[in-house]
Amino acid sequence: MEESFDTEGSFDDGSCLSSQSPGSLSPARRQNKEKEIKETKTTVNFVTFPVSQSTPEQQLLKPNEWSYCDYFWADRKDPQGTTTVSGFEVLLQKQLKGKQMQKEMAEFIRERIKIEEEYAKNLSKLSQIPLAAQEEGTLGEAWAQLKKSLADEADVHLKFSSKLQSEVEKPLLMFRGDNFKKDMKKYDHHIADLRKQLVSRYAAVEKARKALADRQKDLEVKTQQLEIKLSNKTEEDIKKARRKSTQAGDDLMRCVDLYNQAQSKWFEEMVTTSLELERLEVERVEMIQQHLRQYTTLRRETDMFNQSTLEPVDQLLQSVDPAKDRELWVREHKTGDLRPVDMDI
Repeated sequence: MEESFDTEGSFDDGSCLSSQSPGSLSPARRQNKEKEIKETKTTVNFVTFPVSQSTPEQQLLKPNEWSYCDYFWADRKDPQGTTTVSGFEVLLQKQLKGKQMQKEMAEFIRERIKIEEEYAKNLSKLSQIPLAAQEEGTLGEAWAQLKKSLADEADVHLKFSSKLQSEVEKPLLMFRGDNFKKDMKKYDHHIADLRKQLVSRYAAVEKARKALADRQKDLEVKTQQLEIKLSNKTEEDIKKARRKSTQAGDDLMRCVDLYNQAQSKWFEEMVTTSLELERLEVERVEMIQQHLRQYTTLRRETDMFNQSTLEPVDQLLQSVDPAKDRELWVREHKTGDLRPVDMDI
């Protein structure tokens, strides 16, 4: 009476499909079947799993992919060990954490933008300071160009900050808005409702199992009393007890069947929803990757433009000629070219 998962998420449970009611089995056969169930299956938090030592190893639904749908079936204790967290809750928390990380990345880029804006402001302010404005000649031209390059560089950094805002920060903020958390809550409630139904169906199974045990015990007691003539029970009483035992067995079969149906539904929804969450996580990572790559592209462009603002400065610095500067200055400021000579006696 082994139970196995197929890759579509359905369950094959022989006890549900058997045409023979547990209540109609002899006590010895019933005990053997119960022992077989205990050896091949275990129920943890109302979810039934095969015992790994007694069944062939299950094949993963998505081998070699480390997919969500293969690794979050069991529940686990929270870090404090006080409450139980379902595997699905772990997946949902991953989604919510991803949303928070995305928000914090946007905040980081916002701080980067502020730095760029402040840097550009200071560069522009510095470029307008009239220090050494009286320098003349080729050195004066190079100095003036250096100051102008600060203004050009300031413009580059302003453009960089603007592009960061529109092409990196804004997309990070806008990706998956307020409705995202609502969607996650819908997933949470849907799976939680299926799990609650599973708990209810499991309770019904246990109740039916106890009722069957009681009916079986009553039948055995009456049969023994009849055999040793300890009571006036008639064969009709035995038949009535046997009918009740059979009915209890049928009820147990029905409850187990309903439980398995609920578990199968939960299984299927877990697979479908976990794969959707997996897709959403891939989408999130790829989106962030795309915009962070855009950040590095913009940064390289900024460096390139900054380099271009310095090229005229480099060229003019290479042209600085102290001799020429001296000539230019002399020509402009000379007061006469006659040299003094000794005075005659």
